[in-house]
Amino acid sequence: MTRAASRRRTGDAGQAFPLYIVAVAGLLLLAFAFFAVGQAAATRNSAQTAADAAALAAGQKYRDQLSTELLDAIRTGAPWKDLLGGRGVPGAEACANAQRFAGRNDADATCTAGSYPTSFAVEADTRKAVGRSVIPGTENTHASARARAVVEPRCTPGPEPEPTPTPAPGEGDGPGQGDGDDQGDGGDQGDGGDPPTNNPPAGPPTVNLTCQDGKEWTVDPADPRDLPEAADLFSVRLAE
Repeated sequence: MTRAASRRRTGDAGQAFPLYIVAVAGLLLLAFAFFAVGQAAATRNSAQTAADAAALAAGQKYRDQLSTELLDAIRTGAPWKDLLGGRGVPGAEACANAQRFAGRNDADATCTAGSYPTSFAVEADTRKAVGRSVIPGTENTHASARARAVVEPRCTPGPEPEPTPTPAPGEGDGPGQGDGDDQGDGGDQGDGGDPPTNNPPAGPPTVNLTCQDGKEWTVDPADPRDLPEAADLFSVRLAE
């Protein structure tokens, strides 16, 4: 090999070395950029998980409250149809439950109760920032996500129960009450007051419910057994 050829090869290698450095630096920068994007995506997913969990927690709490209030109203004879329709319970306790669940997922949440059908809109912000990366400002950037849960009634009032027939006057009188011959002269009957009655006061009526899955429920205020669960009466789902 001539001296000129050897000098030319050495010069080519020297010129290519800076290109290698630039290429390697570019690949490293690209790798760090992808890492930063991954950090941001992970933080964003964490925020969405917190928002979804918080919204569902609010809806489930509200569903439990509705179910309890509904069954109590049926037992006591209070108005209950609005409760069966998913209305009539304040949303403050449900939103407080949403904030607790957001905290369990390392996020802070704001919760707003919506109108019928009752819904809970939640916005969650992660407590941890994305972290340092090659992208400026990510060390102070927090992810935010939104979710909304809807509480919907699953049952409607069923057919009215058959009324209990009222005994006619004189029916069911015991022996010795027909002609009053054995009642004496009335000296012990007082001054004409109303005769005592043994009929107890009528309680709240039985309520029939028809639910979406074809299940029929009969809620007897006098019998607390075999009552529907909250999930039988109301559904909770995430909405767009």
